[in-house]
Amino acid sequence: MKMNRTLMLFSFFFILVVNFVYAEAPKAKYVFLFIGDGMGVSEVNATEAYRAAVEGRIGIKKLSFTQFPVLGLVTTYAKDRYVTDSGAAGTALATGNKTAVETIAMDGTRKHPLKSIAKMAQEKGMKIGIITTANMNDATPSVFYAHEPDRDMYKEITASLAKSDIDLFEGGGLKKGDATAELKKNGYKLVSTRKAFNDLKPGVKKVFVTCPRLDDEMSCPFAIDQKQNDIKLSEFTKKAIDLLENPKGFFMMIEGGKIDWANHGNDAATAIKDVLALDDAVKVAIDFYGKHPKDTLIVVTSDHETGGFAQGSKEMGYNTDFKKLDRQKVSSDAVNNKIKGCKKFADIKSYIKENFGFWTKKGFMLTPEEDKALEAAFLKSTGTAAGPKDVYALSSEITRTLDSKVGIGWTTNKHTGMPVAVFAKGSGAELFKGYIDNTDVAKNIMKIMELK
Repeated sequence: MKMNRTLMLFSFFFILVVNFVYAEAPKAKYVFLFIGDGMGVSEVNATEAYRAAVEGRIGIKKLSFTQFPVLGLVTTYAKDRYVTDSGAAGTALATGNKTAVETIAMDGTRKHPLKSIAKMAQEKGMKIGIITTANMNDATPSVFYAHEPDRDMYKEITASLAKSDIDLFEGGGLKKGDATAELKKNGYKLVSTRKAFNDLKPGVKKVFVTCPRLDDEMSCPFAIDQKQNDIKLSEFTKKAIDLLENPKGFFMMIEGGKIDWANHGNDAATAIKDVLALDDAVKVAIDFYGKHPKDTLIVVTSDHETGGFAQGSKEMGYNTDFKKLDRQKVSSDAVNNKIKGCKKFADIKSYIKENFGFWTKKGFMLTPEEDKALEAAFLKSTGTAAGPKDVYALSSEITRTLDSKVGIGWTTNKHTGMPVAVFAKGSGAELFKGYIDNTDVAKNIMKIMELK
């Protein structure tokens, strides 16, 4: 009898402990995963240094997400290569699995599909939003809805998007593919104007929204190039909340996709402005968190670093002058578009002076050697120099010249193997603390959302 009573007491306390642990396990039904493509720790810190410099002081002015209570570091290597690409890195963040470079949500053999957070959440009855400033069938957004052995299989990826039944796509269009007929057939409302975007109201079912202006790659304009009628990443995020909020919850992936593109072009000012645009979108999620603090998780990270972005240049020594990044008014891509039709360097020199501050006392006085380098780059860009044509030669020379004079350097125009940061706030945020792998980002989110 005494043993039975002891056993009963033990069982009672065991049940209490189990219930306590279960009750305390972190859960979230509203999850925001922000991915700054190509956004390394240095890009984040340089953006903060720029913000402080604009205020006339040395130091940093923190971004909204760098004030999150949890900070970690994330390794980014792929299964078959240390320096990853967005296919392998995105697959890790979306599915919790390492894979080979160039692969879209398939294992390292490129034979078996891997289920993403978005698909798991969809099967649980939650609503899904995929938002990006890059083209919608680019590698990072694709890993959340498609499975292909090669990221360049745009036609097949586009077909997967059209039949995905994901509730909301917002941002870039479709590169090398047109899914208009299939999207309409599968019940999607297509939106491509500011007015139609503003008019979207809760209750609409499946929506595919593209930026009113798209470039040749079918991506949205860089933040630095946006005009009044363009839709900001923060506006896409706010609209997504309006359309997706429901009792069962939602999962959103919001990508600042063109930070990577700017870094590939070694264009610091453009990258910084896109980091700021991502931060504005995070602020929208923080406002939502304020209304649902127990049910919301916000994670901000990157798939990899691009460019070998460094704060410090041999031209400036120990000095910096980040405020002068404000002299740059357009992206390097805008220069590439402007140069079309120019016959001689004088045709574009005034444009460079106006938009980059060269040859001005408040901007940058160039040396004769720098003048010659710019003119030589112009000849390469227009194909009038000896040797192969390089359409990016002039824009690269302009941005690298400017960056070196403010105290920024670059090691490459490719990706690097540097770890990236992860910032987390909300339910389960403590799981992202420490030095973790990119696969852990997805695994932690799955755990917090109770996905299988």
